[in-house]
Amino acid sequence: MTDGIANTPLPEKAASAPATQDFATAGIAPMDRPSAITRFFMGIVAWAEGLNFKYAKLGNPPVYDNAVFPWAKEVEKAWPQIRAELDRVLVRQSELPSFQEISTDVQTISKDNRWKTFFLVGFGVKSEQNIQACPETWKAVQRIPGLKTAMFSIFEPGKHLPPHRGPYNGVLRLHLGMIVPEPADKIAIRVKDQICHWQEGKALIFDDAYEHEAWNHTDKTRVVLFIDFVKPLKFPARVINWILLNLAIFTPFIREGLDNHKEWEKKFYAQAEALRNRG
Repeated sequence: MTDGIANTPLPEKAASAPATQDFATAGIAPMDRPSAITRFFMGIVAWAEGLNFKYAKLGNPPVYDNAVFPWAKEVEKAWPQIRAELDRVLVRQSELPSFQEISTDVQTISKDNRWKTFFLVGFGVKSEQNIQACPETWKAVQRIPGLKTAMFSIFEPGKHLPPHRGPYNGVLRLHLGMIVPEPADKIAIRVKDQICHWQEGKALIFDDAYEHEAWNHTDKTRVVLFIDFVKPLKFPARVINWILLNLAIFTPFIREGLDNHKEWEKKFYAQAEALRNRG
């Protein structure tokens, strides 16, 4: 049990190596012939991942004990206010974008429209209008040191995200259970050898650089507040990680995702304004 999140271990496997991933399993669109620049960048990332693994302040468990992140309890306390804002967002659930509409590289692991998102911030770039719609949520996530990404992650009934790995081990992920339907045995996330069950109002913190998969085999929608934050590292990995995470915004995949989100955001709020004017 990790601070209210049920964890069921699977049979023991060999310990994971440093989280260097191939881009296909990481959810990054593969290239048939990577350019010299791309190969150079991939080499730098692989080298940095080895440093991150070696110099991790809190070790490299697949799932963390929330007690090592004291701020997690403060985020959990804000659950009622966050849930109230989420309920207002879900009034227009059918108009929310599928994840792959924003990040096209996600098409390697999700092709249907049953994984929807509502971004507040991605790699430090804010969605000002979404933040205005969820001010208490934004206030709560400001308590998270090294915040990089914050969004609502919405799994509609029947969604199953296949095994995959994150593209880089310089961040950790937090899921705050917002709406978690029953029965518990039909909805879960597996991180390496552990099956974890979300609970409403409870945080689950894990390393998405390990293989993981998630499913909602219930007949209701599941929602978590999805956070990526900087992994606590010792010198020199901390410095290299800071540089890479701040350069990430200039990569084509991130730029494309930000542009796609801006286009969606413009249409979404224009429609809301049109409805208000009709009223």
